[in-house]
Amino acid sequence: MTTNQKSQALSNETQKVVEAFEALNTDDKLAWFYYVYEKMGDSITPAAPTATDPELAPKLLGEFFDLDDDRQLAIMREIVNRENTEYSHAYGALKENNQLMVWYAWAQGMGDTVVDVPSDYQANNPVNDLMGQIEGLDFEGQISMFRTIVSNMGYTDVKPIPSQAETGKTASL
Repeated sequence: MTTNQKSQALSNETQKVVEAFEALNTDDKLAWFYYVYEKMGDSITPAAPTATDPELAPKLLGEFFDLDDDRQLAIMREIVNRENTEYSHAYGALKENNQLMVWYAWAQGMGDTVVDVPSDYQANNPVNDLMGQIEGLDFEGQISMFRTIVSNMGYTDVKPIPSQAETGKTASL
């Protein structure tokens, strides 16, 4: 399994929120996304509307909506768990703003064209605590945290380019 493993968190406080999210189980992560977008969606996504391109994600923002609820949920779990699957690859190939757009579109469709949170789901303390933590972040911290979280999902074989500090070599033209 390959992950992006890059952190865009700007502060220790923001990084703690990311770590708390990573400690959740798969279904709690999905429920957390739903609650975040239900409560804060209009202010967080798309984070940079001019920087998103839904046409780059036809599997995730097209075909996905035609699948049954069980398959949609399985795909969401694959992405959250960074599994080596077709949909997880499609997600992992996107830049962060487009990844945010995917979650936003899915949240907008929940209960209609996208599988909804089960009616008997009860958010546990870690999910509720995490909601409180992100509400305490300023807008920049929230966006930084969201970009970090979404970029750490999905599957990709692309490796980051090593920095000069890591290689000891300067870039050549």
